[in-house]
Amino acid sequence: MTVRVGVIGAGWIGQDHIRRLTHVITGAEVVAVTDIDTARAEEAAAGVGARAVPTGAELIALPEVDAVLVTSWGPTHAEHVLGAVAAGKPVFCEKPLATSAEDCLEIVEAEMAHGRQLVQVGFMRRYDAGYRQMKQVLGTGEIGAPLMVHCAHRNPTVPESYTSRMAALDTAVHEIDVLRWLLDDEIVSVQVLTPRATGNRHPHLKDPQIMLFETAAGVRIDLEVFVNCRYGYDIQCATVGETGVVRLPDPAAVGVRSAARHSTAVLQDWQGRFTDAFDEEFREWIAAVQAGTGPTGPSAWDGYAATVITNTTVEALESGRIVDVHLKDRPAFYTTGDAR
Repeated sequence: MTVRVGVIGAGWIGQDHIRRLTHVITGAEVVAVTDIDTARAEEAAAGVGARAVPTGAELIALPEVDAVLVTSWGPTHAEHVLGAVAAGKPVFCEKPLATSAEDCLEIVEAEMAHGRQLVQVGFMRRYDAGYRQMKQVLGTGEIGAPLMVHCAHRNPTVPESYTSRMAALDTAVHEIDVLRWLLDDEIVSVQVLTPRATGNRHPHLKDPQIMLFETAAGVRIDLEVFVNCRYGYDIQCATVGETGVVRLPDPAAVGVRSAARHSTAVLQDWQGRFTDAFDEEFREWIAAVQAGTGPTGPSAWDGYAATVITNTTVEALESGRIVDVHLKDRPAFYTTGDAR
């Protein structure tokens, strides 16, 4: 079975996923594209022999669309995901699932009313080989119960349009999701510290930030978000257990010995760091759609939790207080899947 995919949003990430579905993943075909920029939609569609459609609602209603990919502007996600659920079509939504907890819960309730899981959220770190190896080690109990997690998310630079709130909403959201998954635990409180600011930031930006999380089981997590580190794109994660430590491996790179130095290259962007994870994420999503078993990746509930926690992190940043995270009780409808 070839899964015929309709894509809502033909910006950079939408076009990259269209390329992935067309040239990397087997079993998928992009048959329709829509974007608020009509010319961009037409260009993206023409490049893969698909049709351009005026709106997301019209795309979802097309009988030739088996599954929907949402890569549009964040505030529009809820509308399109709800439309796909109402049509009974599997839908992959890039993060965020929605920008408000209320919209996320509406999606959760609509999916439960439908009676079958249809929604997957694009948290690709769960598909990274290093994180999956960490998850396996933690699952075996080899290092005992986890006690602390030390993380860093560093970018070489960000544009002037990047705001202090985006450190949580756009950057730390990836760690927030993957840590919930790694630990099989829920984050219950957040504090944000702002150390001495780098002189390389834009004047309006608080950078770096140190985010401190506590989980329901008492695990303490510190996450350094430093988006103007200058030297490269660097993702670090180490979990300290009762009897050992498991650490995320650095990407493989050759060591060079020359001119009295031993050096190893550092990646400069997230595309290079997580391309394989993106590919595997879509490979598994398409396989699940083909099998008709429902998505096995991050669920609508995971999307809701991430939105609540990131919004709480923004509140902690702006208030200077330790802020409790208020999540609804997880419904039994959302059981554990392969990448959840």
